[in-house]
Formats: sequence, C-alpha cells, structure tokens
Amino acid sequence: MVERKLKTPIKICVYMMKWFLITLLIGLIMGTLSAFFLKSLELVTQIRVDNPFLILLLPFSGAIFAFLYKKYGKNAIRGNNLVIDQANGEQENIPLRLIPLTLFGTITTHLFGGSVGREGTAVQMGGAVSDAVGRIFQLDKVEREIVIISGISAGFSSVFGTPLAGTIFGLEVLIIGRLRSDGLFPSFFAAFFANFVTESFGVTHTHYNMGQIPTWSLSLFLKLMIAGVCFGLVGWLFSRSVVWIKKIYANWVENIVLRNFIGGIIVIAFVFILQTQRYLGLSLPLLTDAFNGENHWFDFIGKLFFTVLSLGAGYQGGEVTPLFEIGATLGGSLALLLHVSIPFLAGLGFIGVFSGATNTPIACFIMGIELFGSDAALFFFMICLISYMCSGNAGIYSAQKVEREKGVLFLPVLTNWQNKKRN
Repeated sequence: MVERKLKTPIKICVYMMKWFLITLLIGLIMGTLSAFFLKSLELVTQIRVDNPFLILLLPFSGAIFAFLYKKYGKNAIRGNNLVIDQANGEQENIPLRLIPLTLFGTITTHLFGGSVGREGTAVQMGGAVSDAVGRIFQLDKVEREIVIISGISAGFSSVFGTPLAGTIFGLEVLIIGRLRSDGLFPSFFAAFFANFVTESFGVTHTHYNMGQIPTWSLSLFLKLMIAGVCFGLVGWLFSRSVVWIKKIYANWVENIVLRNFIGGIIVIAFVFILQTQRYLGLSLPLLTDAFNGENHWFDFIGKLFFTVLSLGAGYQGGEVTPLFEIGATLGGSLALLLHVSIPFLAGLGFIGVFSGATNTPIACFIMGIELFGSDAALFFFMICLISYMCSGNAGIYSAQKVEREKGVLFLPVLTNWQNKKRN
C-alpha cells in the first residue's frame, strides 16, 4: 500500500514533465507560425487596400491553390474536418504539407480580397504540427487524440491572443454536448506557450471597449433574450449557407480548379454590382465601426454574404473572424432597435454569433472575459447559451459530432405520448 502511494506521485510527475516538453515544442513551433501568419496578413491587407485592382486576380489565386490541393494535398483538402476527426479518434495521417498549403493559400486569399478569417488556418497548422510531434514521441492512440487537441488549442490561442478560450475551444469543439476534460492539462500549456511565443515576436491583438455595463432589469433581460435568439439564428444561417453554396458549386462544376475560378469571378461581380470592397479580406474596420456605433445596419448581411461566397467556392481561410464581425455589426444594429448600449450589444454579438455557429458556448464565454473583462460575465454566459441553443445541431465544422442533441429532454415525453396515441 505504501509502495502504491509512492508510485502515484511519481507517475503524475512523469506525466506532467512529459506533457510540458511536448506542449513546449508545439507552442514554440505553432507560436512562430502564427506570428509569421499574422504579420503576413497585416502586410497583404495593407497591400490590397492600397491596390484595389488586386481583386481581379482572386479567381487565378483560387484556381492555383485548388490545383495544388488536388495535385499534392490529398487528404489535406479536408482542412479543419480532417483535424477534428483525428482528435476524435480517427487514424488518418495529418500531412505536414497541409501547413504550407493552408498558410499561403489563406495569405493569398486575403491579398486578393477573399472574405475569410484566420482560425481555420491556425487550427489546421496546429493539428499538423501536433501530429508530427506526437509521432516523434511515439504516442499511443489516446495520447495522439490529446496531442492533436492541444495543437487545436495552440493554434486558436496564438492567432487570437486568448489562451484560456483556446484551451477550452480545443476540448469543446470536437463533440456537441461533451467537454474532453482529459486533455485539459496539455491543452492549457500548449495554448499558453503558443500565445507567449507569438506575442514575443511583437504581435499585438486589438481589444474593444464595451463601454459601461448596464445593471440587470426585467426589461434588459427580455431584450437580451431577443438578441440572443437573433445571434443564434444568424450563426445557424451562416453555417447552413456555406454548406448550401458548396453543394451548389459541387453540383454545377465538378472540376475543383474551375469551381474556385468561377467562384472568384462571382465575388468580383458582386463587388462591382454593389460598388464596395468593404466586406473583403479580414474587414477589421467593421469591428471598429460596430463598437463606435458607426456601422451600417446592413453590414452583418454584407459580411455574411461575401464570406459565404468565398468559403463556399473553396477559398482557404477561417470562419471565426467573419463571425466576430457579423455578430458585432448585428449587435450594433439591434442595439438601436432594442434601445441598448451600442458597444455593449456589439460585444455580446461578437461572441454570441460565434457561439451559435461553432457550438462552443463555454469557450466563447471565456473569450468574452479575456477580450472585454469580467464585468459583463453574466451577460456573456447568458448570450452564449441562448445563441447556442437556437443555432441547431450542425455548425461550421461538419466533422463535429453530436453527443446529445439540443432539446433532447423533450423527446422521450413526446415519444411516449405518440406511442400511447397509436395504442
């Protein structure tokens, strides 16, 4: 009995030292990649803003990277879903060629005006890096799942500057209705190290001010209920629209290279029809406008529209930054209708639409605290939960599994009632 008590602390110490080493290596590599990625995005965004004609090259860049994925990418073309499947126990290799393909594919998409985000690229790079590190340490099946989860957390954390939200995002995004708590220790340190390394390169993350936080009242509660439902429905609309557009392109154009080329032409056509490039690239000024109360009421529609067109055509990039902007501008517009503080509701929309589209309410709640402070913590949690419940069981990641469908508690009662009616 004494010997067993002595062995347990030793095993725990060995476990901790092992994962410290693994996550430190992941953090160093992923943090460096994210710093290069974010600095590159700043550069190409400024180049595109200074040279609006570059939008005309979007179809060609899309076609080139579609060809590279088709010729050399193999299973890398599955992107985020490949990484999520491996974290859920699949035994498919995550190739290292995924890193340059998604990294430079996303950078060129931003250079030429595709409306995409950053998180997808970071998650894919994190998955590829962590899988390679796992092979070096010869991890078993369960440990491989945990190391890939850690890579997801490292990527998310370093690209947004939110190590706590990044930790939970990697654990929560895999399965709706379950948090993978066995990976908590490695995920945190991977997220922590990656963010530290990224920031050591001088990368800074913009923070927005929600203004004065209102006090609770019945009137405010009802208004936030309405806003939360709207955020969830828009998150659902975004995720379903991307799937719908992808199916249309796939049915109409079988060749993926030609599909990306045509998709780029369609984006350009709408730029000229609407006479605006406001919603291209990262569109970060939309966030500033939303928190300052200077956005147009239709900005959330414009950003959603151009992002769906870009992602639906197959352009490389993420969904989360566009979701931030869609949510913040929607919140700013709703604030005028509901007579609520504009920056306050913009901040809630920022995380609310993200929560609904990704089915990760806890990570989004924590992100709200990291980005805006803890004063509005109760509001963050309320909005994330309402949006999450109103967004359906399918989000932006098709590989995300469903442990238990939302609202399933009503199904046994309904089934029993239907059976009695039949009898």
